[in-house]
Amino acid sequence: MRDFGLLIVDKPVGPTSHRVVSRVRQGTGIRKVGHAGTLDPRASGVLVLCLGAATRLSEYLSASNKGYAAVVRFGASTRTYDADGEIVHRTDRSPTASQLEAILPAFQGKIVQTPPPFSAIKLQGRKAYELARRGEQVDLQPREVTIHTLKITAFEPPDLSLFLECSAGTYVRSIAHDLGERLGTGAHLISLRRTQAGPFTLEDAVAWDQLEAAFLEERATGGAKTWESLVIPAERALPELPPVIIDADSVALLRNGIRISADQPAQGMAKAIGPDGELVAILQAADEGRSWHPHKVLQG
Repeated sequence: MRDFGLLIVDKPVGPTSHRVVSRVRQGTGIRKVGHAGTLDPRASGVLVLCLGAATRLSEYLSASNKGYAAVVRFGASTRTYDADGEIVHRTDRSPTASQLEAILPAFQGKIVQTPPPFSAIKLQGRKAYELARRGEQVDLQPREVTIHTLKITAFEPPDLSLFLECSAGTYVRSIAHDLGERLGTGAHLISLRRTQAGPFTLEDAVAWDQLEAAFLEERATGGAKTWESLVIPAERALPELPPVIIDADSVALLRNGIRISADQPAQGMAKAIGPDGELVAILQAADEGRSWHPHKVLQG
């Protein structure tokens, strides 16, 4: 059974990221499954799942840049900054195209945004949305994020379609809300689709219906695990790291936390690839470039 790798799912609107993880655990029989960057239930698109020991890559993938297609509706602000929340301010007004063009540059580059009160950020050990649902005051601290790209793809008032590429931790709901505040019209997010997470795009993703069908087919027939063909090698998670091809002896050393010699001067970080082509460990240069230290071992 292929229990080490990545499963890129095109999450539909509706289920939580946790629900998707639970279903994949059930469908694959793999107990250790985690996601690398949550998606709200109302959001769809690329959800990266790490299977087995590949869950150790979650910290790298969660910190990667993300791409989104978003639709913002002007004329009203909501408690949740999206269409699920009750309206707290209504103007029924939309900005002009020239006003949008003038203000969008202020939302690009390094910006400071305050996360929505209905978010999973923890305050005093409790998730912010739990406190907000109970009517308690939620005071989240502003944080710096980076918006690499922000483009208008369509504007049909009151709806504005945007494409953006941003750093991890960016709340698109906050961008929608803040646009409405700055323009004096009010606004909230009505649609969000993640188009990219790190190196993975929608082209890499399997449709949820297809994945469910694979699980059901295996259960019904007891035949081949067709879902295994959908698993992507863990090595693809880190295209920015140079590969270091190692032999079986070096694999054994790394699995025991022992440094291996560098054939070429070691610099920065790299990924160790074993004789079977699988990712073995994340390496870090050591001993002034003479060896590689096992920074994170994925197979042991």
